[in-house]
Amino acid sequence: MQPANIYHVDAFTSVPFSGNQAAVVVLERPADEAWMQRLADDMNLSETAYVVKPQDPVAPDAAWGLRWFTPAAEVDLCGHATLSSAHIVWDERLAPEEEPLRFATRAAGTLTCQRGKHGVIEMDFPADPPQPADAPPAVIEALGVTPVATYRSKYDWIVEVDSPQAVADAEPAFQALGRVPDTRGVAITAPGAFHDSPTTLDGQSPDFVSRFFAPSLRINEDPVTGSLHCVLGPLWSARLDKPALIGHQCSRRSGLVHVTHDKPDADRVTLAGNAVTLVNGIVTRPVVEA
Repeated sequence: MQPANIYHVDAFTSVPFSGNQAAVVVLERPADEAWMQRLADDMNLSETAYVVKPQDPVAPDAAWGLRWFTPAAEVDLCGHATLSSAHIVWDERLAPEEEPLRFATRAAGTLTCQRGKHGVIEMDFPADPPQPADAPPAVIEALGVTPVATYRSKYDWIVEVDSPQAVADAEPAFQALGRVPDTRGVAITAPGAFHDSPTTLDGQSPDFVSRFFAPSLRINEDPVTGSLHCVLGPLWSARLDKPALIGHQCSRRSGLVHVTHDKPDADRVTLAGNAVTLVNGIVTRPVVEA
């Protein structure tokens, strides 16, 4: 196999050096899992996405293969690396921008992306409404916060606090969080926004804020977590009685996620945001095929 093209993308932002970082590797054919994991480890970003060109690109429902790896493990779903992948496929003119782009994934089914207004990339993702549940005391202790409510989603614990400032002020004990069993990570969230929160290109202010911690995956704090908004969208849409919302993940890098959950029982959400390419290059070592 020829050396692969690789890109460093900032997602859920239109400003370089903000949002969440992903590496996107474009492959002609599927690659070996061990090779993909080792490259993701070396990239040391929260996610490295591998996109595989359709084997029959003229088929009506031709889909690109898509897999996501943290430095430590493959994951079932990732929003910002999907956004980054769609951005690269279109930006490099590898597929027509005016047509929907389909990604075939191993655990999340087919994810469809399309262009919205202002160049925003809209992604159709599975909804994951959280259920009220008592979080383990170790989670609350490691976060060092006073919870208003706690929830469980498919992958994570969700802790609601009383204000955006309480979200911003949290100083988690990452080592302790990394020992919490049976969870991908822990999120902290609150309704409202900061007086100086960033706004969208339309001038909209955020409806809620969040942060996300996944030290078990060697990601102490993920800057902007698209898949988390599959959970927070349904949560805050129901609580605020508002189907379309803006989430502000107020990490050091910061980013905005548009999220739409049309009905309380809808099993899909639309996540949307911008992306910008920071670096492009070539993986010079041979790609090991699957």
